[in-house]
Amino acid sequence: MKNEMRVEFDAKSVNEGFARVTVAAFLTQLDPTLDEIADVKTAVSEAVTNAIIHGYENSEGKVGLTCVLEDDMAVITVEDKGVGMEDIQKAMEPFYTTKPELERSGMGFAFMEVFMDEMQVESKPGTGTKVTMKKKIGAKEDENQDGCSKSSH
Repeated sequence: MKNEMRVEFDAKSVNEGFARVTVAAFLTQLDPTLDEIADVKTAVSEAVTNAIIHGYENSEGKVGLTCVLEDDMAVITVEDKGVGMEDIQKAMEPFYTTKPELERSGMGFAFMEVFMDEMQVESKPGTGTKVTMKKKIGAKEDENQDGCSKSSH
């Protein structure tokens, strides 16, 4: 079964919560655990915040949010048409930030990587950034009746 949703909203920090709740509500059809929902919401928050603060530098713009559910996999994409990045690898380094004056921790990409199973970042200066994150939902279903995971046998 495949199901997809897409929303676009103004690049304003007040919409970060909207993005979190929208993805969480859409995920419910996969019967996720509370931990899985929390992980996805955290990753979405970081990606949306990056788009608003770094992509548009708090100026006007739109953030696109797409979520595709296929079988037990959620693929979430957050994209902006903002300033883009010269050096994606540098931007992904923990504690690296281009906005230290805003007390940014530089941990956004690190959090996305920790809370999701996969993450890919595409960006070009002057054209924007696209962050694609994947997470398998329902990992606990891989356990046998005796509580042992299949991989431990």
